[in-house]
Amino acid sequence: MDLTLPIVCVTANTLPEAWEEAVVKTWYEGTAIHTQYDKPGDPPSRDAVAIIAVADPFAEPRIHRAFPCGIVELEAYRQEVVDGIHDHWVDPAEGKWEYTYHERLTKYSVPGLEAPIDQLSYVVDALAAAPHTRRAQAITWKPWEDAGISDPACLQRLWFRVIDDELVMNAHMRSNDAFKAAFMNMYAFTDLQRTVAEKLSERLDRHIKVGQYTHIADSFHIYGSYFSEFEGFLETLKMRSFEERTFRTEQVIDIIEEAKQIVARSLEVEEQTGRRGL
Repeated sequence: MDLTLPIVCVTANTLPEAWEEAVVKTWYEGTAIHTQYDKPGDPPSRDAVAIIAVADPFAEPRIHRAFPCGIVELEAYRQEVVDGIHDHWVDPAEGKWEYTYHERLTKYSVPGLEAPIDQLSYVVDALAAAPHTRRAQAITWKPWEDAGISDPACLQRLWFRVIDDELVMNAHMRSNDAFKAAFMNMYAFTDLQRTVAEKLSERLDRHIKVGQYTHIADSFHIYGSYFSEFEGFLETLKMRSFEERTFRTEQVIDIIEEAKQIVARSLEVEEQTGRRGL
């Protein structure tokens, strides 16, 4: 039976193998459809619903070499999602960002409420009270703000549950650039999963391990504007082994530490000059 919007289902042990298999399946199985970002002459994107399950998000190798940015950008994005280093960029009235994921997850403001809601603290509280609860979730969508803006949040919801002392997390995306963004999303979201597991371990006074991560995207797409670049990626899959296509964390730990210093210096410059850095 042919589906109007195909469903790509992937189960893998590590992040890089899950991401790689998902983008390749989307290329071969996705439907052709234009997007609101196409330029004249761009071919339609390849698009599918994606359900990507990673059994052990922190198993090595953890980084795919083909994600389209460098380690500095990856580390900056991780800190943006987990630590909120760019929350101060949120100021739509001044023409700045409409949101960050961290801001929506930890400072979710609602008209009529004096104080913003820290949803991740609620998640930890809910799981500490009943680890098996199905109610531990955090959302990003604000229909009174997001309907009609140019760049609404792609991440919609995070859902958590503890099973056999493992914290599982599902991330629900309305839209996800499969090749240019999804790996960075998955890398940062699983690190957020780790921080929740650590906080919950402290509350429960026992070790809660990072468990299964499931990435769900309503539109998991490869844009027509970079098909030639993606075809080059497909060629590397033929020429290099999986080990040659990935990094173990210890292989790039010095680069990661240097990236942390670069991010820190960028934030210092922002504070001194008021100009946006990384």
